[in-house]
Amino acid sequence: MTDVTATETPSPRFEADLAELEATVRGLEGGELGLDAALAAYERGVGLLARCHGRLDEAQRRVSLLAGVDEAGEPITEPFDASATVETPPTPPAAPTPRKKKAPTTAPAADLDALPF
Repeated sequence: MTDVTATETPSPRFEADLAELEATVRGLEGGELGLDAALAAYERGVGLLARCHGRLDEAQRRVSLLAGVDEAGEPITEPFDASATVETPPTPPAAPTPRKKKAPTTAPAADLDALPF
């Protein structure tokens, strides 16, 4: 039997890191950890989050789009650009805001006998 050192042991999969991160968050949200334990859990969570982001970035770089097939029948691939596939509908123009109608002002009733004509 061979001895496997820590440097030869493969790092945990993305799913395992994510599950541990979720458990860490639940523990922190529970509020039952002491200050030292909470700080240690937070630091561990930050490391797990960084590792998960790194693995996602790596996976995105590895994803390719099939662009066609060459003469030999081999696939032609292009790098995947996530920003190019996002379609945003055009923003409709804003509707004009209705103006408040002013209440008509009525002149005070005039005394008809006081008019000069």
